[in-house]
Amino acid sequence: MGLIDTHTHLESFVRRGELPVVLQRAREAGVEGLITIGTDRDDWGLYRDLAAGSGGFVHYTAGLHPCSVDEGWEAQLDQLPGFWADQAKLKPVGLGEIGLDRFHLPKDDPVAAERVLGWQRAAFAAGLGLAKQQNCPVVVHSRGAFFECVEMVDASGVDWERVVFHCFTEGAAEMAELQRRGGWGSFTGIITYKTATAVREAALAQGLDRLMLETDAPYLTPMPHRGKPNEPAYVHHTAEFCADLFGVSLGELTDRTTANARRFWKFPA
Repeated sequence: MGLIDTHTHLESFVRRGELPVVLQRAREAGVEGLITIGTDRDDWGLYRDLAAGSGGFVHYTAGLHPCSVDEGWEAQLDQLPGFWADQAKLKPVGLGEIGLDRFHLPKDDPVAAERVLGWQRAAFAAGLGLAKQQNCPVVVHSRGAFFECVEMVDASGVDWERVVFHCFTEGAAEMAELQRRGGWGSFTGIITYKTATAVREAALAQGLDRLMLETDAPYLTPMPHRGKPNEPAYVHHTAEFCADLFGVSLGELTDRTTANARRFWKFPA
């Protein structure tokens, strides 16, 4: 059994003509599949075509990232249902990433920041509504807005068992909130950073039975490659670190996290 990178972004590799070699390196590193995550209408179609031609190695989601939300967010979201409705095309395996991001709001203009946050909230609510309609997994992006995101998921009526907070960077207390509801957290290379004590505590609190790994490539490169561009092959380093963290072999860590990913995304075993 190989690893599954449950959250990556392949667009930059496609644009630079690097995707074939990046995917080959992933396979050589023991990756058996990956999910490339949609962020706006510029990548949804690209990822659909890429997944359709990958022989089942690449899966994709479609969603409007909060940092892609602007005054025209409704026109973008209006295109999303078509990705599930078109019977002739490959459907997304989930909706996302969607959510709230306070970190990237305008820093020197509180009025503009509140306006953008209002758009984000509206777009997040609309995305959750579509996910409920499709009964599909939801990938949540939460930066500086964990409890706001939790409250909005609560209000949406989405099945928490289908919700993953990707790139989980909160602590054990926040993880307890997800566990209480049945939600999931997935972990990037941040867990390998020396300063990420709280993230490691959160992973341990969630437990190996629900651990999922991701790269979020090309961002958040794990040790020992921190500072260089990330890629799906590097999920292997995060897996090795987590095997040590949980006190299990790499083989067991791989089997468990891949089984968890298949269960969450409803991939065949």
